Amino acid sequence: MKPLILVRGGGDIASGAIYRLRRAGYPVVVNEIAIPTMIRREVSYGNAVHCGEMILERLVARHVCIGEIQDTLSQGVIPVVTSSYEELLDQLHPDVVVDAILAKKNLGTTRLDAPFVIGVGPGFSAGRDVNVVIETMRGHNLGRCIYDGEAQPNTGIPGNVGGYT
Repeated sequence: MKPLILVRGGGDIASGAIYRLRRAGYPVVVNEIAIPTMIRREVSYGNAVHCGEMILERLVARHVCIGEIQDTLSQGVIPVVTSSYEELLDQLHPDVVVDAILAKKNLGTTRLDAPFVIGVGPGFSAGRDVNVVIETMRGHNLGRCIYDGEAQPNTGIPGNVGGYT
């Protein structure tokens, strides 16, 4: 069995990572807040909290309670759980934690949370808070794994996509 991965956050960027991990055969559990604040709900597995289920590219995510996680995984469905992060750590003992909340700051993720911990975007320091930081700033370094140090700081300026910001 492949290592169990717990992803904090179910927004659009997190959902891209969730999708790739699940397609690679990893069991993935998504931890989302009770009232998700993602912007691009229609491309976010976290939207399952609102809809019950969310399907992206034929991969189904379902909002479930903590006691339904194992059954949901066995069905090939991605569980989206709104239990507290601490409760999920205690119940699941994940092999990998991916903090993809994209809060621009660390909301409490530490290297002690799992054997391997990944922070997505600014707010994490590889070697201190997490094992690896993934760069999210658009440009040449987008997606780069940082093993020592931090991602580029948040500029507060949205990226230009198709002429819109």
